[in-house]
Amino acid sequence: MIQVTPQMRVYVAVEPADFRCGIDGLSRLVRERLERDPFSGCVVVFRNRRRTAVKLLAYDGQGYWLCHKRFSAGRFSYWPDGGQDVQLEAQQLHVLLSGGNFKAAQGAPVWRPIETAA
Repeated sequence: MIQVTPQMRVYVAVEPADFRCGIDGLSRLVRERLERDPFSGCVVVFRNRRRTAVKLLAYDGQGYWLCHKRFSAGRFSYWPDGGQDVQLEAQQLHVLLSGGNFKAAQGAPVWRPIETAA
């Protein structure tokens, strides 16, 4: 079972991927397009051209996980745009996978300095 934890690095490939690709094809895209190591333990999110499905690729030290989600009705209303791929926090990934706008979702900041009492 794959679990996305706050410590994991999550990358979103902005451009659509060919969903006929399997693990090997998607890991090649991670190396070439995102310039990341697919064996690093990061989670990479790809979408299809019609915005009706996503694939998540992750390596857990023993092998790859390839997860596929397809909406039964509708599309992803929000997907990051622009030429640059995006890094997300774990809670932002959950919002994105639910079809929401992760930029509008407010989560706790990743780092909060602890203030000393005077």
